Amino acid sequence: MTRRQLALDPPQEDIALITTALVDEVVQQSRQTARGRMIAPLHRSDGDTVHRMLNAIQPGSYVRPHRHLDPPKPEAWIVLQGRLLFVAFHDDGAIDQHMVLGAQSNRFGADVVPGRYHTIVALEPDTVIFEVKAGPYDAATDKAFAPWAPAEGTQEAQSFLADVLTKCGQ
Repeated sequence: MTRRQLALDPPQEDIALITTALVDEVVQQSRQTARGRMIAPLHRSDGDTVHRMLNAIQPGSYVRPHRHLDPPKPEAWIVLQGRLLFVAFHDDGAIDQHMVLGAQSNRFGADVVPGRYHTIVALEPDTVIFEVKAGPYDAATDKAFAPWAPAEGTQEAQSFLADVLTKCGQ
């Protein structure tokens, strides 16, 4: 694994298959991380212009609200298994809209324009999404974290997450 155990190694083959074995592996790894999530990249390098990945997320994993502003990057998800809560925020931190997305449901994906603060929260164990975002990846500019949202790994983050779930009826 690379990037401080944030992701599995990228594929080396010309064709990367999305298989139940890959889904099982990324889910298993997400269960073992302190963050409760793991990425299986399908793109070959951080420099690729389009990033495609499987993202396995466990309930309780805190994805700090963020936006992709500079450079502006749209982002899209399709839920392959499980259910998640997608939340979009106003610039001041007020919840703008929220929706439950689930595999095998009539709402199973979302696409967000650049510059919108957003987060996702797993509502079922072993939730897996197919995620697409513009590249290249640069840790310094990939995400602009919301200044009103606590940092990942803090007690305040868990309180914030619980509050968001409550406000969204979850």
